[in-house]
Amino acid sequence: MTKVPLTARGAERLREELRTLKIERPRISEAIAAARAHGDLRENAEYHAAKEQQGLAEARIRDIEGKLGNAQVIDVTQLTPSGRVVFGATVQVVDVDDGTEARYQIVGEDEADIKSGLLSISSPIARALISKQAGDTVEVTTPSGKRAYEIVAVEYI
Repeated sequence: MTKVPLTARGAERLREELRTLKIERPRISEAIAAARAHGDLRENAEYHAAKEQQGLAEARIRDIEGKLGNAQVIDVTQLTPSGRVVFGATVQVVDVDDGTEARYQIVGEDEADIKSGLLSISSPIARALISKQAGDTVEVTTPSGKRAYEIVAVEYI
């Protein structure tokens, strides 16, 4: 299996979620035991809800463990600044057509949140920005058509 890039912050968030889920395991087991004590399991909504919660938690635990096992954690602050856009870099761009500015950090797919300025490495904009530097202009095909962005600054924070 190939390595999946993940920022140090993203890896820490996944580890924290994993710790929380593992702490919840005993509580879920207790809820199942308590619901089981109520009698007939076929019509016991508490039991079925607790079992479903257990299944979801176990699936998420396996998912996170798999992601962390295949992760290539990249701490952008440890990279030698080259001025080029790389995974984990924060990029400030200006839309050439309308002059709007945007600031994105290029992150792994699991960390992406466009509203927070976290752009997935597999997005068309991120793919266009990778290996470019301040002053370069990139053209991106988006669902709304072609857009041109000028890179204003690249930071490694």
